[in-house]
Amino acid sequence: MQELILPNLAATEALAARIADLAQPGDAILLTGPLGAGKSAFARAFLRAASGNPQLDVPSPSYTLVQSYSTRLGPVHHFDLWRLEGEDSVQELGWDELADDIVLVEWPDRLGSLTPEGALRISLRPDGEGRRVAGLIGWEGRL
Repeated sequence: MQELILPNLAATEALAARIADLAQPGDAILLTGPLGAGKSAFARAFLRAASGNPQLDVPSPSYTLVQSYSTRLGPVHHFDLWRLEGEDSVQELGWDELADDIVLVEWPDRLGSLTPEGALRISLRPDGEGRRVAGLIGWEGRL
C-alpha cells in the first residue's frame, strides 16, 4: 500500500487529477473512509479532471445513487452506495452494464461479490491535524 499525506484540499484534488490521467475504460476506483474523510471531494475533483472542466457541477449522488458523466476518458459513473443494503440493490442500478466504463464508487463494501478484480482502492481518513491520509492499493505498474 502506498500512503500519501494530503495536507489540504488542493492536494486531494491533485491526487484525483493524477488518477484521472491514468484511468481507462473498464477501471473501477473504490473510495473508502469514514464520513467526512474526503471521498466526495476526491470524486468531484476526479470528475472535473476527467471532463477537462474545472467548473463541472458534481452533485453528490447520495439520493440518486449513481450519476453518469461524459468525459474525455469516455463515460464515468459515480456511485454512492451509502443507502444501499447489498449487491442486489447495486444490480438494480445497472451495475453490469456500466462496469465496462469507468466506475467511481463511494462505500464499495456494498458491492459484495460484484467488487471488480483489479480495482484501485483508495482509503481516505483524517489524521487529526486537519490533513488526510490516502492509502492506495491496486493498479500495480500504473501508479
